[in-house]
Amino acid sequence: MTKDVIALTPKMPDTWAVLAGLYAGGPGLDVRAVHDGAVIQLRAPDGRALVSVEAPLLVQVPGEAERLLGAGVPLPDIPYWWTEARACTALPEAERLAGSVGGRLTALLGGSTWPSTAATTDVVGTPAGDVTPRAVPGAAPPAVDVLSDSVDVLTDSTAVVLADRPVVALTTWLSDVLRTAIATGRALHIVTPPHVHLSLPLRTALTGLPNRWVVQDPDCGYYDGLSGAVLRWQDGTFAPEPCETGATPVAEAFAGTTGRGDEHQLVVAFRVLHEPVPDLVLGRALQTAWEALTGTAPAGWGSAEPVNLPWSTRQLTALARDRAPEPTQLTAVGHPGRPGLALHRITRAKDGVAEDITLTLGYGAGETPPLDALAPLAESLVGGHGLVSLLASLRVARRDLTVPPRFEKPPVPLSFTLGAADVRAIGLTHARRPPLNLRPVPLGPAARPALHYPLGDGTDARAWTVLQQLSAHLGAAQRV
Repeated sequence: MTKDVIALTPKMPDTWAVLAGLYAGGPGLDVRAVHDGAVIQLRAPDGRALVSVEAPLLVQVPGEAERLLGAGVPLPDIPYWWTEARACTALPEAERLAGSVGGRLTALLGGSTWPSTAATTDVVGTPAGDVTPRAVPGAAPPAVDVLSDSVDVLTDSTAVVLADRPVVALTTWLSDVLRTAIATGRALHIVTPPHVHLSLPLRTALTGLPNRWVVQDPDCGYYDGLSGAVLRWQDGTFAPEPCETGATPVAEAFAGTTGRGDEHQLVVAFRVLHEPVPDLVLGRALQTAWEALTGTAPAGWGSAEPVNLPWSTRQLTALARDRAPEPTQLTAVGHPGRPGLALHRITRAKDGVAEDITLTLGYGAGETPPLDALAPLAESLVGGHGLVSLLASLRVARRDLTVPPRFEKPPVPLSFTLGAADVRAIGLTHARRPPLNLRPVPLGPAARPALHYPLGDGTDARAWTVLQQLSAHLGAAQRV
């Protein structure tokens, strides 16, 4: 498995500090900047990238290192600098070389490394004869060359990344790998041991074929960490291996219990639509939801993980304006005492600016999700934020919001809220009288109400059937 080493330092690693770390490889190796200077690589004499050091990231949000690396990591005080050194699989010394890069940074700047056992200040010999270059398609375009330098295995159809850390997150580097893989017509397959989890943003990014989370299992070999399908490496990619009946077998490890029946996640997915006025401030709807359900605003936000910026609707809006008309995908996190994470997508819509938000909050044994706050939250979003729709659901899943490579039950709907504009388009009489035992609650002005449909308490999966019937009823009016 490829090993990453992360240096957490109270001082910023400047160019000289990074170079001091990179020269752990001794003479004869090449140091160069790639990805527009965002990554510095230590290369073997044949040009093969051995260690890639990403641009240092100033983390100003409490709890991010613990969320992604575990609770046992000694940390500098907030803010601190997060610098990743990623060792490739070209030769056995690469992992030790990455450890020496991290160790030299902390020796110069203070702080700690993850994993702590990897840090050294040794000079690591890297004989050129040990390097085995990977084959890539001939006459490759520049994007393929970039991908070849970034991943562990590259074929005509698939880019493979090997990872072994507590939580594999959607870092800036991994986002770039995913975008480049898509641009070159390839799938991204992330291969991990069975103890590794994914973050929610990465799990969302990998949803849908051909991308996969591949788990290396001692019994079946490999299986898909999101579906459980047993996989085999064939024709340059990981693909399901059908049994004699033609069906794809599911790995026993995936079907096993997670042992987390007393932990839950409250999931609130909603859309708001704004008029494109010059003084529009984005992120306020998300802050309203976070405060209604937790009592506090989000702790931080960012465009990748670790989330590094303190919560600021002003800065968030400025980034979205800079990226317009392209969409902006962001992540927000909560304070350590209440695990919370939101995926926040901002897009230009036909009639305004849309924010699509999925907020997930974690609850452990003895903690009660605030289900009675959902209707007041929906009313607040209707009255002040242009709510289009809101679906709240509850699921049995980990409090820490990480995704294990095992089966987890799907969420169960709690309530659905339809915004005033769609209620008016459907017709109030039709919308408030579904052919079900439901009594929607009007929200907002009586002349132009939204409707809030309670669906259950999150314990009865039949609520999905009720929601489907409600959706069919509402959709039938829109098709007339």
